[in-house]
Amino acid sequence: MCTVTYVPTNNGCIITSNRDEKIARERAIPPKEYLIDGNKINFPKDPKAGGTWVAHNETKVIVLLNGAQEKHNPKLNYLKSRGLIVLELMTAENTIALWEKIDLSNVEPFTIVLIENNKLTQLQWNEVEKSTTEFDAKQFHIWSSSTLYSKEIREKRKVWFQDFIKTKNNPTSEEILHFHQFTESENKEFGLQINRNDILKTVSITQCSVTNNKIEMLYLDLYE
Repeated sequence: MCTVTYVPTNNGCIITSNRDEKIARERAIPPKEYLIDGNKINFPKDPKAGGTWVAHNETKVIVLLNGAQEKHNPKLNYLKSRGLIVLELMTAENTIALWEKIDLSNVEPFTIVLIENNKLTQLQWNEVEKSTTEFDAKQFHIWSSSTLYSKEIREKRKVWFQDFIKTKNNPTSEEILHFHQFTESENKEFGLQINRNDILKTVSITQCSVTNNKIEMLYLDLYE
């Protein structure tokens, strides 16, 4: 939800997401398959709103980050949870077509990373307008939530990721998980796994390994 990496592989890609959340929030339900509008979708579920921050079916993966380009001033109430937008897009036969027409009025800003049809696309909503940006699916990418990390810190985290890729070159899923869990482990403010005064923590890591014929999800619950 708040830190996402994308790593291309010889036969697909690996996308990994750290969820940073207030520990007072109810613990997520571990991933399982749900039937939504006739679509089989796998995702960990947020009990509060019923949505999710990462989901996949047989053909696509959607990962959510809070915030758009820059930090925004949140309102007290919003019409719909961003996690429910993820599920709406997951049920679409044509994700981009639904994205272009979906009404996001009074929805808090967010960024979505979409993997579909061998394409890597970023979808953003900043409370004013939507944007759609296709990324090079053969390159490595990292996103950090603008709501928790300043532009300077986001750039620093990019450097950490670039250094990791230079060291590993073709990292395994286990090595990527290690990066997400232990990079700058002494830095509790903006290392990859945070703990800000036992109030805001990295509560889980979710990883989707995409190959030519299947998608597999791994879920690491970090609640103590």
